[in-house]
Amino acid sequence: MEGRNQLLLDLTLPQVRDYIVENVSRTLDSAPISYVKWDMNRHSIALGTKAHEHILGLYDVLRRIFEPRPHILLENCSSGGNRFDLGVLCFGPQVWCSDNTDPIERQTIQGNLSYLYPQSTFGAHVSAAPHAQTLRQTPLSTRGNVSFFGCLGYELDLKHLLKLEKEQIAEQVAFYKRYRSVFQFGKFSRLKNGWQVCDGKTALAAVFRVFVPAAPPYETLRLKGLDKDKIYSFQSYEQKLRVGQFGSLVKHVAPVDLNPNGLILRAVDRRITLPDGAQQLSAGGGALMAGVRLLPLFRGTGYDANQRTLTDFGSELYVIEEEECSEIT
Repeated sequence: MEGRNQLLLDLTLPQVRDYIVENVSRTLDSAPISYVKWDMNRHSIALGTKAHEHILGLYDVLRRIFEPRPHILLENCSSGGNRFDLGVLCFGPQVWCSDNTDPIERQTIQGNLSYLYPQSTFGAHVSAAPHAQTLRQTPLSTRGNVSFFGCLGYELDLKHLLKLEKEQIAEQVAFYKRYRSVFQFGKFSRLKNGWQVCDGKTALAAVFRVFVPAAPPYETLRLKGLDKDKIYSFQSYEQKLRVGQFGSLVKHVAPVDLNPNGLILRAVDRRITLPDGAQQLSAGGGALMAGVRLLPLFRGTGYDANQRTLTDFGSELYVIEEEECSEIT
């Protein structure tokens, strides 16, 4: 039975498995290869009653190829091809969750997978916007904030990015490397409108949203898993706003009439950003778990550094770290 003009190799046959092991092993040993993505976008309904035996054959192939080569990272793919299971994780510690990298869609995808698998197994990439699957335009900050809760990667053409976007990506990579162990191996919790990971001393919490109404209400972030007898610093991860996202609203504050699509604003957009909603405080773990009142969202009153201005499809990330000599007395 053909699918996508392809036939499926029958891994229940020893000679087929031997052929794959021999040829793939020769290729891997021909160069200093350290990463393999094993794509499996081919469903196996034609196998019928042999499906289980076929999967056991796959495990045999992976075992014989990769156990003698522990220096190679195997990423399995695709989740859509039912290749995200505990058996396959014995050979490849991470799996490509989905080709759908829209961060709004990914909140559902990764959120549902989190009921069964740890975030260290999620291949989570920042891609270009508008996104291939939805044509949705999302902020680079939100794409990063969602991908942080997995194995962060980038799949976009760097030469087409603005200088400011390249700088933001460099900051995201540095931030992720600093907190990689918490993101991948911290205890994962689902919050009202976001996610949290915590290793006992450090917590990282994200707040996500889709659409923001006019005059939005205040939001309270209730953290989990902190020590009520310890003091923590609470600080928002720095995010930046593009001037161009305000469009024609810039005309209301500029001394001259500016074309929102003109050369001047496009040039400004390439070089200047505005800080967005920086928030910082110290509090006991009990108070933080009871709830932190977040800065207000944009309410049609113009730009304010003390508000969160990223609106539709926006998000914020907060770093909570135990302070030294933090015992409450």
